[in-house]
Formats: sequence, structure tokens, C-alpha cells
Amino acid sequence: MPRIWGARSLAPLFPDRRDLREPLGEAWLTAHDTRVAGGPFAGKTLGAAWREMSPEWRGAQLAQAPEFPLLVKFLFPTAKMSIQVHPGDDFAAEHERGSCGKTEMWYALAAESGAELLLGLKPGVTPEALRAALERQTLDQMLERWEVRPGDAFFVPAGTPHTLGPGMILCEVQQYCDLTYRLYDYGRVDSRGNPRPLHVDKGLRAINFGPSACGRTTPAEVAQGALRKKYLAACPYFALEEWRFAAPVEQGTRAARFELLIVLAGEGELECHAGSSRYGQAQAWFLPAALGAYRLAPRRETLLLRAYVPDIESFPGELKDQGLSAAAISRLVFA
Repeated sequence: MPRIWGARSLAPLFPDRRDLREPLGEAWLTAHDTRVAGGPFAGKTLGAAWREMSPEWRGAQLAQAPEFPLLVKFLFPTAKMSIQVHPGDDFAAEHERGSCGKTEMWYALAAESGAELLLGLKPGVTPEALRAALERQTLDQMLERWEVRPGDAFFVPAGTPHTLGPGMILCEVQQYCDLTYRLYDYGRVDSRGNPRPLHVDKGLRAINFGPSACGRTTPAEVAQGALRKKYLAACPYFALEEWRFAAPVEQGTRAARFELLIVLAGEGELECHAGSSRYGQAQAWFLPAALGAYRLAPRRETLLLRAYVPDIESFPGELKDQGLSAAAISRLVFA
């Protein structure tokens, strides 16, 4: 996805994407028009494959979902993004022809010293103060500033103003929605010299001025043999985990849900009853709900993210079964 704030090299994730003719800001791994690389749906778009999938593939809890629910991206900002906000489900349904909203989270693959982002309003900021800051072009002073370090995860509920700065590479997991209301764009213009459109009125109405769960998450780590697993965050739309391992690990899917494995670093073999396949960096793997047991055998130490749509009511019980305390669970689960 070309973006005015993007990069002209997507290395090291995509080593062959260097010296690009235009800046690319986002690489969408699970777009509806992404082509499936292997398996029984090879060559079909993910959207078409989803429509053909049985409940054994989708999982019982998503058997009736009309569209694939998760959008996974890599982000490559080399300049400030616009200060923006995404609407929630109710606002989007009313004002955007029945669309869903956009809650998201970011995982920092890489971050240079001094890299930072703005996320969430400072305490006490009112709609009137925010509009006045827009008129003075000081909107960034109304937002909380966060240092970004490799391995950090940030939860971004719909209705939260935010922007990213340069010097980082992020993996974003979100509701499948591309609605963005730009509040401020630093006076930039596009390749034709035109300012990009702003959406101030809608954006101000979409902002949540009350208490918010946004910010850097507090992961909870669980050791399972060679696997070092961190639960990063969970909400009704997605749950995200970080996995690190340098020796084989054995896991399994649940009948209620499919899962995605997003490989950030490393390579190896993914083995299951249907056979073995090679996995590698910058790939997203769809594991069917009914797959059951599988094994990951790394050739190089592997870092990946595991994403899925949880049953948010029963999810705290899953975490408790993993040995997490009530306090740790309360910091991870955003209902």
C-alpha cells in the first residue's frame, strides 16, 4: 500500500523490496484479495477462500461470519503519520453504511533509539480544548507520548486519537476495516501538490473522551517447554500472543476458532497430520480450527505472533488454566 509517510525499502522483512519507485507504508498479509499460497485453496483470494470454508476451517464461533475478520499488516513509517482516529462499531454502522469499526494493536518488530508514537488523550482534554488545539495546529500536545522499543505492544481501541513516528517497523492486527478520520496532517501535500483530505467533524464525534484502555500492554509470560509465550492483549475482536523458540514445540488448534501464525523472524518446518511445510519470515499461516495437533521445528530461532478471535467471556478462564493470576488477566483482557 503506497503511503506518503512510507519507506522505499521494506528490508529486512522483504529483502527483495529495495529502492522502490514510490514509498510503501503498509504490507497487507490478510487482505481479502491476497492470494492463498498453498493448501486446498491455493491460488484463490482469501476472501473467496473464506466463503468456501466449512465450520471445520473457520471454527464454530465464526461459522456464520460473512467475511474474514482479521487484517494483519506490516507498517513502515519513515515520517509522521497523520493524527487520526478510527470509529467504533456503532458510529461506523450509523455513518459509514453499516461498516464495522476499527480496534487495533501494534507490535514493534524494530525501533530505533528515540522512536516514539502518540496515543490517547492526555487527562482532562475536552472536545472544546481539542478543537482549539486543531485551530492552533498544536494537536500533538493534546496526546500522550510513548517511547517505542522492540517487542513493545500497544492496544488501540476505536475512538483513540493516535499517530506513529519514524524509525520503527510494526506489525498491526486489527478488525477488518480501513476507516480512518484524519484530524491533522502537518500541512503535507500529495505528489500533485494537493493537501490530503481531513475529516475533522466526523473525527471529533468518533473520539472517546472518557476513560480508555489504550497504551502499552503488560504481557504475561508462560513457559511451555522450549516455547516462551507472552500473552499481549485480548479483546472481543482479536487476541495476540508472542512466541519465541529455538527447539521444536508442539501445539494444537481449538475447534472454536482458526488461528494465524505471523512469522517475524526465523524459519523451519510446520508439521501436522497432513504433512510438512516450510515456514519463513514475513509469512502469515492460516491454521484451520479442526487441524488439531501441529509441530513447529525451527531451523533458526523463530519469533512469531499468534492471532485469533477469542470468546472474550470464556477467555479469562483459558488464561487462568495457563496459570495466570487474576491481576495479570485483568491487565490483558479488554472486554
